[in-house]
Amino acid sequence: MGSDPQYAKYPSLSLAQDIFTLTNPSSADSSRQTSLKKIQDAVSEHKMAPLYRYLAHPTDGILNTSGEGSTRKSSTPGSRKIPSASSSLKRRPSVSVDFPWDEELYKRLRIDNEKELESFQKEEEEATEQAGDTEVQAAKGKRAEFWARVGDKDKAIAAYEAVLEKTGVLGTKIDIVLAIIRMGMFFGDRMLVKREVDRAKTLVDTGGDWDRRNRLKAYQGLHYMTIRSYNLAAPLLLDSLSTFTSYELCSYSSLVVYSVLAGSVSLKRVDFKSKVVDAPEIRAILGDGEEKLSALSGAAASGPGAGDEEMQDASSATPAAASTVVNLTALGSGQAAAQEAEVAIDFTPLAGLVRSLYVGNYQAFFLALAAVEDNFLSQDRYLYEHRGWYVREMRLRGYQQLLQSYRVVGLQSMASDFGISVDFLDRDLAKFIAADRIPCTIDRVNGIIETNRPDDKNKQYADVVKQGDSLITKLQKYGQAVRLRGSERG
Repeated sequence: MGSDPQYAKYPSLSLAQDIFTLTNPSSADSSRQTSLKKIQDAVSEHKMAPLYRYLAHPTDGILNTSGEGSTRKSSTPGSRKIPSASSSLKRRPSVSVDFPWDEELYKRLRIDNEKELESFQKEEEEATEQAGDTEVQAAKGKRAEFWARVGDKDKAIAAYEAVLEKTGVLGTKIDIVLAIIRMGMFFGDRMLVKREVDRAKTLVDTGGDWDRRNRLKAYQGLHYMTIRSYNLAAPLLLDSLSTFTSYELCSYSSLVVYSVLAGSVSLKRVDFKSKVVDAPEIRAILGDGEEKLSALSGAAASGPGAGDEEMQDASSATPAAASTVVNLTALGSGQAAAQEAEVAIDFTPLAGLVRSLYVGNYQAFFLALAAVEDNFLSQDRYLYEHRGWYVREMRLRGYQQLLQSYRVVGLQSMASDFGISVDFLDRDLAKFIAADRIPCTIDRVNGIIETNRPDDKNKQYADVVKQGDSLITKLQKYGQAVRLRGSERG
């Protein structure tokens, strides 16, 4: 069943990113103004009365304070104070948002919505009287897409469920569930997303086609990333790079960012080398000019030593470094009509992070990590609330990689390698040591760090004893139960 995907146009998740940018204290003023213009244009173009009320209403809107309604000409719109670090639209902004309420505009949008709904109702009634079930389902599908387009979450989900209940085609069922997942992602409802992702997986496992299986990988990977399960997200996102067609979910450039970040923090070094450092799809983006050409032509290998020494030097991955900006519009996999023109992204910090971590240039690694936090983690609605955790885990990964090669390391020497002070290194390592994340001890008097290498044989012996005790306990309980039953029979 290889039919084209249905119900893939709405909601627009790029609009949710614009709403996040509008409320993000880390966003530049120019970015906020651009996002505000996009939101206002989308509200007018798509007649989004429910979403407009949800965002801007003076008493109910999440972007404005309660009080008297302000017009579009008002120069002092209110704001509410809550963390903007979330990808959810339920939370209030921590910055002042200039998104005033226009009662007249809202009334016009409501009238347009009512007229459109009347046309759908008329079409459905005519289909019921004169046509068959297919035409009735098509009319109901239009209503569901309408509610998704105008931003009414509850009515859209109810309408999709009504269509799903009467649908017998497996591919269409999967498309409807994917549309519900996007509604959950738009409004930051993670419980809904989790439930529907499991539902979509069940449907795909019963006989979903190749395209929908691949699309679901991207959905699953993005969901796992938003709940901080990077170890589960990484293989799904990386596998999606070569077969990506889910442009309704995110852009290809965003998928590259998510894949590299997830792989860098969760994969073991061998897998990190093969799936991130040497992956042709990633080398085509993060490498230099020759690497991009070789990756796109298929000449780049994914095995060890596949020309990685020619990747861009990590020392250039500072926030102020100049680099070539890459536009990925032409790198999709055959659905050019479905792709929107992507915003050009400077991948230099990301390339520096990957390269410096792999080659062990830790000072450049910390600089690249800071640049990645500023340019990616702090600007994306899915990554923002995890940015502190991610930076901490990447610092831990750098420390672990260096310490596993030595029995004893000088504090001053290690601090110099990372380009930080001895005091900062001492405090940072102490947190990881206390949490049993790094097996070492700090001797501040002698200025050294001693690693405590785990003894595999002793660990295996302890595991055998522990499991053996558990097994003996179970056998004793089983024996007692058998004897009781025997005495009962007697």
